[in-house]
Amino acid sequence: MPNRKTDFTVESAPSSSSADAPAAQRFPARLSFFDHLDEMRSRIIKGFLVYALSVIAVFQCNNFLLAIVMKPVGRVVFTSPEEAFTAQVNLALLAGFIITLPFTLYQIWQFVSLGLTRDEKKYIGIFGPCSLICFVAGVLFAYFVMIPMSLQFLLKFSSNFFVPMITVDKYISFFSSWILASGIVFELPLVLAFLAMIGIATPEFLRQKRRYAILAILFVSAIITPPDVMSQLLMSAPLILLYEIGILVTKFTYRPNLPAGRQAFLENP
Repeated sequence: MPNRKTDFTVESAPSSSSADAPAAQRFPARLSFFDHLDEMRSRIIKGFLVYALSVIAVFQCNNFLLAIVMKPVGRVVFTSPEEAFTAQVNLALLAGFIITLPFTLYQIWQFVSLGLTRDEKKYIGIFGPCSLICFVAGVLFAYFVMIPMSLQFLLKFSSNFFVPMITVDKYISFFSSWILASGIVFELPLVLAFLAMIGIATPEFLRQKRRYAILAILFVSAIITPPDVMSQLLMSAPLILLYEIGILVTKFTYRPNLPAGRQAFLENP
């Protein structure tokens, strides 16, 4: 039996017409599983290096940062020698994450763009800045609305028998939970718009599943917020509103008729 040489090169199929050539160029190139892993590893390393440098830089000016973070609560105490140091380290980690967020989002969108067509890649210039704006809006909403209201509600339970002595470690944890949770959930309309754009979600589907979405929102709010009812309500109410905004946004981004190449790409990844 003659030896057969296996050829792993992929040849493009001849197009039936000249109009097919530009369309074929618009569809994403099929990368192997290991190519995706290499690309992900490269972008994670870049993001981690930038994040580490930012944390080190932020730690050098922690006094200015502490003045901003402590404004909603005033003074706090620490009950162990290392607690103040670890709290400042955790605060620097949080601030470093927020500072490097534009670079991190750029790396994420660049990785996502590998599976998009040339026409869909144009939306990266819109979704990238919008994702940053949504996160910053969530952070500001948490700082000026959620955290003060939550503290005001919880500290009302103090009395002659219960004197509030908030430790710096507990407060930094409380503050970080609100900031990160609010920033992430404010991305919901953008996520729904992106799913509608690539044909995974439709406005009608989101409207039909509204009841299940509200149950999921209540469940998620109970997980990502401090363990009290007020905090859960403060988180779930904006989430439900953001879900409704997301449904409105999908009306403008949803494409009912996907290109044939995109449909084949989704069905046969």
